[in-house]
Amino acid sequence: AMAAPRRPSGGGLRRAPQDGRLDEINKEFLCDPKFSNEKGLEEKLAVFKEKYMEFDLNNHGEIDLMSVKRMMEKLGAPKTHLELKRMISEVTGGVSDTISYQDFVNLMLGKRSAVLKLVMLFEGKANESSRKPSGPPPERDIASLP
Repeated sequence: AMAAPRRPSGGGLRRAPQDGRLDEINKEFLCDPKFSNEKGLEEKLAVFKEKYMEFDLNNHGEIDLMSVKRMMEKLGAPKTHLELKRMISEVTGGVSDTISYQDFVNLMLGKRSAVLKLVMLFEGKANESSRKPSGPPPERDIASLP
């Protein structure tokens, strides 16, 4: 058996051009008359960019099946191979088996509901609720333990 080629490590280096490329795409969305009355578009796009880059992207800077698989596992909602494929084709319209950043933004801004979008929104909510400052936990004495 041949050893699989090692993927170059150092994600940081790959990130920089990716970041710039996504900024360019965000600019296109900002100029798109279709989204001109979208409230807080610039902020939303900034969030989408961060989200998109959080997925473990393949070397082409797209979200592939493995990326979605990892994402779902991280969210504690693992999916079967078939479900993952269906999630991706829901976003791409079945044209591609990877999700480009344009696909991703169109999904998030569009009216269409897709599993991936619900997941992203759910994750956003989960993150917000964990960030809220909460008071000190109530003191528990040993007697109150079950």
